[in-house]
Amino acid sequence: MPASDEWRASWDPRYQPCVPVVSLKGEAVDLSLVEVFRWADRLSIISCATPGEGCALIEYLLALCFASKTFPSSDPEWVAWVTQERTLDNVADWLADQSAADWDLFHPEQPLGQNSKLRQQFDEDGVGPSQLVLEQVGDYVQLFDRHHLEHSDNRIPAAVAFRAMLTQHVYGLAGRARISGKTLGSKLTNLSAGRLQGRIRVVVQGRTVGDTLRLNLYPPAGGEAGHFNQSWTTGRNQPRRGFKAKPPGRPTSGPADLHSYLGRSVLLRPAPAAEGEPVFVDRVLIGAGELLALDPGRDLEDAVFKDMLNGHRKPLWPSPTRALWREAHALYTAATRETSGLFGRLRHLTFPYEGGGPPCSLWAVGLIANKTVAAAWTEGHFPYAPSQGEALCEASRHGSEIAEYVARALERAAYAAWKVAYPNPKPADRKAQMARFDARREFWPAAKEPFLLLLDTAARGGDVPLALRDYAGELCSSAEESLRNRLHALQPNDKGMLARARAEQRFQADMADAKAPAELREEMQR
Repeated sequence: MPASDEWRASWDPRYQPCVPVVSLKGEAVDLSLVEVFRWADRLSIISCATPGEGCALIEYLLALCFASKTFPSSDPEWVAWVTQERTLDNVADWLADQSAADWDLFHPEQPLGQNSKLRQQFDEDGVGPSQLVLEQVGDYVQLFDRHHLEHSDNRIPAAVAFRAMLTQHVYGLAGRARISGKTLGSKLTNLSAGRLQGRIRVVVQGRTVGDTLRLNLYPPAGGEAGHFNQSWTTGRNQPRRGFKAKPPGRPTSGPADLHSYLGRSVLLRPAPAAEGEPVFVDRVLIGAGELLALDPGRDLEDAVFKDMLNGHRKPLWPSPTRALWREAHALYTAATRETSGLFGRLRHLTFPYEGGGPPCSLWAVGLIANKTVAAAWTEGHFPYAPSQGEALCEASRHGSEIAEYVARALERAAYAAWKVAYPNPKPADRKAQMARFDARREFWPAAKEPFLLLLDTAARGGDVPLALRDYAGELCSSAEESLRNRLHALQPNDKGMLARARAEQRFQADMADAKAPAELREEMQR
């Protein structure tokens, strides 16, 4: 698909700006892959438009580290890499030595990160580039955000398309692709959920991009990095699946394979342009990709396992009704109790950093989906210091218990008001009527910042019992205010006044109840 007879569009992320970062001086800039590794210790964070895109970029950078043999061979060596700030120049050198043909996003036979076998049906099935962007794609057939599937005039820069492609590979939703299977096979249309879709990915963030990458590298099982997935057609030692029938998932060959796997078959077309002009993508095609059989002991380094109601254990999953910060205690428990994987290694670190504040944070990211449609990203940044593991466990667990208790008290107060305000309700109306007085919708967002402040105090070695009392007092005051605002909806008559009084009495009684957390009872006694 040449842009013209004289010049074929090409784009190489090794030298093209494609990674949005913020420097230690606070300057936002886009860097190439080589520049990111050269300057990793002078960059603060990778700053993408969405948490999922940022997480996908970190996955790719980790894959490049493993592919270039830049990784520790043992846990003690990993500790030395982190504490001594081992340079990542080797990755930049390795990238610079690679063949330009292997890194061309628009190469005719082996396009970077793509499946060139889709080319034979591109003219028939190709659609506008909005289908590539996870937040716009809808169910791959109907699109959101006023982007129409067929519109090619909504072209996107090559760098944006590159990051969107990486996000699709790891977070793509299950469903049916808008692609014909008559050429490559009927299973080409069956999209499986991406490797990180449906679970929380935890990334340890340091004070620089270099710190972050070193903290998330790890010694591979057997010392083998595995192969790097540059393109569907360059898996020389790894035959790709076919699409005539659904194959079983394949085991990964190592972390380079795991972090770069091609969860989708994708093909991008560059928009016509003259040589020297910026390159844009105007058409895309998406079909089914690789299927992996993940080994929990090898391929889930960062996973926080949680017990389900049926007794099975699975990695912590995103919830549409429960904010991620309410699960912080699960992360801290893993960081304190686990003896292997990411959390097991973190426990044995002593950070040499100078200055105040925790040395790193646990960045948790998840994608909330409504069946086959992406609904929202959920994320949380939780401060962490290995020496304060037990204090963080206590603060997060007890802080969550206090918040949950206050929320239940607000629900009971709403019920008390409802019983008076609606003495003869229709069963079908109860939910809507109760919602008038239920202040939990305002309470939960307001409780987040006090909770994070509590964690920050614990991570800095502060007095946790004192911080918990202050936290409980702030939550109690916030809940009381939210409840009062809800009760303003009551009429200023005898029934309304009685309903207001019953609700407030119910809330106060719950705060002083013997079953209430001690910090709340103490707050009521002041």
